[in-house]
Amino acid sequence: MSDIFVYVESQNGKIVPVSLETLGAARIVADELGEDVTAVVLGSDVTAVAEAAFDYGADNVLGCDDETLKEFRVEAYGPIVTQLVEDNDPSALLIGSSTAGRDVAAWVAADTEAGLMTEAVSLAVEDDRIKATRPVYAAKLLCDAVIPDSLQIITLRNRAFAPAEATGNTGDAEWIDPVVDEDDLTTKVTGFKAKEGGMSLTEATIIVSGGRGVGGPEGFEPIRQLAAVLNGAVGASRATVDAGWIPYEHQVGQTGKTVSPDLYIACGISGAIQHQAGMRTAKIIVAINKDAEAPIFSLAHYGIVADLFDILPALEEAFQERLG
Repeated sequence: MSDIFVYVESQNGKIVPVSLETLGAARIVADELGEDVTAVVLGSDVTAVAEAAFDYGADNVLGCDDETLKEFRVEAYGPIVTQLVEDNDPSALLIGSSTAGRDVAAWVAADTEAGLMTEAVSLAVEDDRIKATRPVYAAKLLCDAVIPDSLQIITLRNRAFAPAEATGNTGDAEWIDPVVDEDDLTTKVTGFKAKEGGMSLTEATIIVSGGRGVGGPEGFEPIRQLAAVLNGAVGASRATVDAGWIPYEHQVGQTGKTVSPDLYIACGISGAIQHQAGMRTAKIIVAINKDAEAPIFSLAHYGIVADLFDILPALEEAFQERLG
């Protein structure tokens, strides 16, 4: 019997949300294929992560617990995943589409000469293979694709799948030794600079974004205020980032973050195709723009043709009343 492998990413001893989503998706396709779900857990002091992987539905856990894996470095992580894949011959490897996850997916695909599909937003089973639905042409179309004759490596877009639920399942993990010694690693982690404040765009359920229509750095203040009331994240278009009005970490679009929140409020954003590529899978899109012909309205579920500086304070007040 083959297994569906899931690369499980963790931070501070907890499985990250996109890996919980990947475990949930893997469980569904594995049950349909009659296969097991095997979690791949790497890191330093990750026994609790392995236990959590069992709890969230993994039938088996393979991993490596070593000091060389304390911080993510693809040249340390990639060879281990490759070895586990080569030794166990799974039918598929599913990986959450985080920065680290994409690195691991590309590394293993190159090492094993396997097929790789990225940014899947839906999975199904067809002729005993996994069929992935993924956006193409700057997310203007959705494409169904299957890898026919090799290991299937698929990265899953954040917030596109329901997370796995706790099952109470337990088990014993199987641990292997690291593949690359510390002295042979070319990258050394010397420290971190913490990002101050703000919510992660890729994990946010609500995003309020500003575009060129905010007029300048000060124009993001009502954006931030509304986001704070909604407990959401602040996004931005590339034009505002390029202008220096807001840091790059807020950029949504083809050259920024790809997001799939429950609610995306686009304020003063014209809606160029590059921006749409990063947010068109949001469940509900609200557009606020003075230009009734702005392309964003063709994508929006709800549109308001008005000055954002008139609308946002009214929205903030209304939400404060409703949310307390």
